Amino acid sequence: MNHPTLSTAVLTFTFCFAFAGALDTVAALEPGAGNPHVTNDLDASRKAFIEDFNRITLNSTPGDAAMLRILVESSGAKRGVEVGTATGYGAIVMGIAFERTGGKLISVDIDPKMVQTARENLEKVGLSNVVTVVEGDALEVLPRLEGQFDFVYIDAVKSDYLKYFQALEPKLVPGTVIVADNVIKSGKHMADFLEVINGSPNYISNTIRSDETKQDGMLVIYKLK
Repeated sequence: MNHPTLSTAVLTFTFCFAFAGALDTVAALEPGAGNPHVTNDLDASRKAFIEDFNRITLNSTPGDAAMLRILVESSGAKRGVEVGTATGYGAIVMGIAFERTGGKLISVDIDPKMVQTARENLEKVGLSNVVTVVEGDALEVLPRLEGQFDFVYIDAVKSDYLKYFQALEPKLVPGTVIVADNVIKSGKHMADFLEVINGSPNYISNTIRSDETKQDGMLVIYKLK
């Protein structure tokens, strides 16, 4: 099966809403979808925390985080892995989606300070029971993860994308959604990963740009079988 290359597969999503609007769109779905104990996933304090989050360069952009949440929740994902936590902005937004699906997210980062900050931020928004932040080198942590997964977000060392993917692939069920960040600006650093995805009959993929501020894109991959 031939898959689109980066030069032809850039599908630009022109989201004209701000981040809060994007989250409110998803929140407009039936409250607590997939989890009867969740009645208001964006209460005033949680929403304010996300909007006022002191994001750093390593964090996901608001538009990308909103798209990740939409992908998690719309796919009904139950067990996810994030490679590259930073201070937890993306993990918080995805965590809201996993809370609504009744799922869990494991986020991995090698930097002890980032891990500590992310854990503190998750605690502040009441998501510590949904998102587990693991400290360590992802190339060592990922092979040791047990069980199966149905959502993956990769945003760490670009030249190691293929290694991250290979460590997780045996654990991925059909229907898994895999998202790889920075595939436009850093495409040359992950050429081996892109070649494997584009050349495999087991996956279909497309590059989307959900946040114009960074002039980059995410590759969204669907595991067919």
